[in-house]
Amino acid sequence: MIKLYSWPTPNGHKIHIALEELELPYEVIAVDIGKGEQLKPDFLAINPNNRIPAIVDEEGPSGPLTLFESGAILVYLAEKTGKLLPKDPVARYVALQWLMFQMGGVGPMFGQQGHFSVYAPEKIPYAIQRYESEVKRLHRVLEKRLATSEYLGGPEYSIADIATYPWVRPLAWRNIDFSELPSVSRWLAAISARPAVQRGLAVLKDHQSSAGPIDEKQREILFGTKQFEQR
Repeated sequence: MIKLYSWPTPNGHKIHIALEELELPYEVIAVDIGKGEQLKPDFLAINPNNRIPAIVDEEGPSGPLTLFESGAILVYLAEKTGKLLPKDPVARYVALQWLMFQMGGVGPMFGQQGHFSVYAPEKIPYAIQRYESEVKRLHRVLEKRLATSEYLGGPEYSIADIATYPWVRPLAWRNIDFSELPSVSRWLAAISARPAVQRGLAVLKDHQSSAGPIDEKQREILFGTKQFEQR
């Protein structure tokens, strides 16, 4: 059994979807990041970086395995099951390349755009324009790739798609015109239609309301000095 410590965010949804696609048995432990549960000692013992998601696999390669970082978890789950990652070496590295594109580009840049556009107490035009421009550029990179490939890693659906999809799903504040991105739109529709994806997005859905607009206490926990305290 895999214990999954998570919250309904894009990074959390990556692992929810992967576990559903792979049909692995798992137990979800909600970590309410707005209440600061990611900063408590019991969670820090699992992930010292105080971020979700994290897993504890009781049936790891040589006993229980604790793992954090969503990209590492996706690779582990794919290798554990022999699914969602091509076995051909070249195809495998192509898929991993696009996984790293999400981890190093899409996730951080989309997150910064969301922070400065939605959550920052002060609207800084320079920051908003910078990250909005980068997010649009990243969408163009995805469009170019998906215009010549059914999925990000190639002809097969993989963990590269699972990692990227929760971040690219349309949000009004992101200010993206998907009519200019037909290949991305085709890809989004195909993945959205997958039953396992729908089940994955429903994980912790009952907590979704408290994952929405934040109050000042939550703002301090998520973006203020609280997270930088020595523990």
